Amino acid sequence: MVAGIIGKKLGMTQLFREDGKMEAVTAVEAGPCTVIQVKTADKDGYNAVQLGFGAAKRLNSAERGHLKELGQFRYLREIRVDEKETAKVGDKLDVSLFKVGDKIDVTGISKSKGFAGVVKRHGFKGGPKTHGQSDRHRHPGAIGSTTYPGRVWKGLRMAGRMGGDQLTVRRLEVCGADVERNLLLVKGAVPGGKSGLLLIRKTGEGK
Repeated sequence: MVAGIIGKKLGMTQLFREDGKMEAVTAVEAGPCTVIQVKTADKDGYNAVQLGFGAAKRLNSAERGHLKELGQFRYLREIRVDEKETAKVGDKLDVSLFKVGDKIDVTGISKSKGFAGVVKRHGFKGGPKTHGQSDRHRHPGAIGSTTYPGRVWKGLRMAGRMGGDQLTVRRLEVCGADVERNLLLVKGAVPGGKSGLLLIRKTGEGK
């Protein structure tokens, strides 16, 4: 069976374990998802399952033809599987895939911070704060390489757009799974802000 599901980040909260220890957890609306397409190595070159999540208000003709009578889904995502999948088109996936104690990998888009300098973006120290340096406090310093090679290296850390990257946090623990409310409680933080789309997979399964 597919070892993953699509979800939406609801926010962070806390819960208390049986021993009284408090844990910071992220609440995720996980599923329900519908299997839209099953891809195989023989036909498509790789094994994967395409899932649909969330209600869409309208679809274009190509989307209607692809989804057929399965419903109107806002998000479509693929989950790679190692072997030929046993799931069939139209199958429903929900939080029952996970149980308390499972380890999962969560993929999402990190919060966008806009244009940021090197101090905020890369943690640079900045320039000297004394000896007449009145405008160098948050500057990166020299970016050249003196005489040789006499140019700026590709990939040099500089100011620029910060955040908005796809990140995966691995081996997070499932602290709660409520099938009736499609609610998954994950220990710690996951990428993105509230209502951000997440791809949740069991650790070590799929890609």
